[in-house]
Amino acid sequence: WKPVLLLSPVPLPAGGRPATFSTTCVRCSKNRRLRQKRIISERKLTRYFVDHRKVRVVGGQGGGGGHSFYSEPRKIFGGPDGGNGGDGGHVILKADQQMKSLSSVLPFYQGFHGERGGIKNRYGANGAYLYVKVPVGTLVKEDGKVVADLTQHGEEYVAAYGGAGGKGNRFFLSNENRSPTTFTPGEPGQERVLHLELKTTAHAGLVGFPNAGKSSLLRAISRARPAVAAYPFTTLNPHVGIVHYHDYEQVAVADIPGLIKGAHQNRGLGMAFLRHIERCRFLLYVVDLSVSQPWIQLEDLKYELEQYQKGLSERPCVVIGNKIDLAQSRINLPLLKEHIGDRVIALSALTGDNLEELLFCLRELYDAYVKTEQSLGQSPMKW
Repeated sequence: WKPVLLLSPVPLPAGGRPATFSTTCVRCSKNRRLRQKRIISERKLTRYFVDHRKVRVVGGQGGGGGHSFYSEPRKIFGGPDGGNGGDGGHVILKADQQMKSLSSVLPFYQGFHGERGGIKNRYGANGAYLYVKVPVGTLVKEDGKVVADLTQHGEEYVAAYGGAGGKGNRFFLSNENRSPTTFTPGEPGQERVLHLELKTTAHAGLVGFPNAGKSSLLRAISRARPAVAAYPFTTLNPHVGIVHYHDYEQVAVADIPGLIKGAHQNRGLGMAFLRHIERCRFLLYVVDLSVSQPWIQLEDLKYELEQYQKGLSERPCVVIGNKIDLAQSRINLPLLKEHIGDRVIALSALTGDNLEELLFCLRELYDAYVKTEQSLGQSPMKW
């Protein structure tokens, strides 16, 4: 039997020719429209700063030893000639200044295996090293203990050693055993579970209480796009923005999530983000001028930093009085300057008032940091 395809009669239009598509059909009219790309929201476009990763690393397995006996015409028994296997490759963490976040680090890495030993005493090739690029300033922890601190570009740490290659039967040749048949397999590679933590290595750190306007300020002076909203703890992950200057110098500014009283006792977001301030070369204290007695905010911020690490609050800094566009802020500005001895820059991240003074001050702090590093014989951090 053969299948029969039944076709329903298609009505012809007045001209006698069948229409290719119908202009009145809803399905056909949808196909005629140009397909447009979906508009991705700004929140989805934001690439969050990943500062913590749990990684399982396994070194490459060593190649097995060879098992063979040499044989050729006129020399039937030439003795054992199985070569040794190659060693497995290491998994190495390498600090790279081009990496700025741990977002590209995978949760599992396996080293390359060594090759098996061959005939005629040929050794197997060693497994290639597997390099995992991590940002400069990455802490490597195992069971809560710091095992490595990668603070320089190009610095390496062997996270997992590869296994040793096996021995071929040639290795077991002796006067007592002239025809050994013993050979050993390759050893498995080292296996470890490491915790990678990144301490932000930005030049400047924005320090302030929630809703002080740190994220809005970072959006105003750089291309970073942290979330901004009218409720506290909008920023749950650190963001890093780059301020570009005409002489091609780049200054990195980190938006540290808001601190509260008792942050050094792990309250609020706790010490998980206080460690990011530890690597900043100079600090930008962001104070909300619209609140009553804004100088108390500055005292509380310095107290929390000092309790976390002694001397942290004494780093080069400048105080930024935000929200100067409000009427109450203009009243509190002279009072703030009377109570503190640091330099105060009054601005508005919302309207952009007086942002030029902040950019000039930021460059002055950066140039002073570069001169200090060069005087000590060290190379300053570049972005």
